[in-house]
Amino acid sequence: MTIRVLIADDQMMVREGFSVLLNAMPDIEVVGEAVNGRQAIDRVRELAPDVVLMDIRMPELNGIEATREIVAADTTAKVLVLTTFDLDEYVYQALRAGASGFLLKDASARQLADGVRVVAAGEALLAPTVTKRLITEFSKLAEAPRHLASAQAAYGDLTERETEVLVLIAQGLSNAEIAGRLVVAESTIKTHVSRILVKLGLRDRTQAAVFAYEARLVTPG
Repeated sequence: MTIRVLIADDQMMVREGFSVLLNAMPDIEVVGEAVNGRQAIDRVRELAPDVVLMDIRMPELNGIEATREIVAADTTAKVLVLTTFDLDEYVYQALRAGASGFLLKDASARQLADGVRVVAAGEALLAPTVTKRLITEFSKLAEAPRHLASAQAAYGDLTERETEVLVLIAQGLSNAEIAGRLVVAESTIKTHVSRILVKLGLRDRTQAAVFAYEARLVTPG
């Protein structure tokens, strides 16, 4: 099945470059482009892409607000944030807004395509060390203290095994890696993940990881 991608970036060279790289992949098709956040929201509504490559700094409406509106609209599109710096202070805010991960703009063609595939499959770009470091560092700068009490109350609904799985998700492990760590079938982990997301009212694994940090189930450092 072909993965449909929308590229939202105010720089023409970035849009054209990514379009060329992605359209060269047999399983990926760039179906549209947007030059700002507001246009990105409109294009998502019109084109129903599977993945949105979203720049953060754009005119009219930035990528964070655009991501928040796309997620709030309950679309099936997954947002993959693009950034120039691996420790961009706004990236964590984008993850809290519902982005499924982030990718550096200097990523190779293979990294770009693999990132799109991972996000389209419902996974999150949490395994790379840089992403884990970002979530760790910027959980300190977000509004964690304000959300701490409610977050801790929410995870109280989880079983002991579900809490254990949530912690491993936040540590960047894939379903297969978690299954290996806990010595259970991967299908069992998938079931646990689904239940965790439903109980916590979260959209995907990225939000689950952010939640774990905010609830202090995983401590920065």
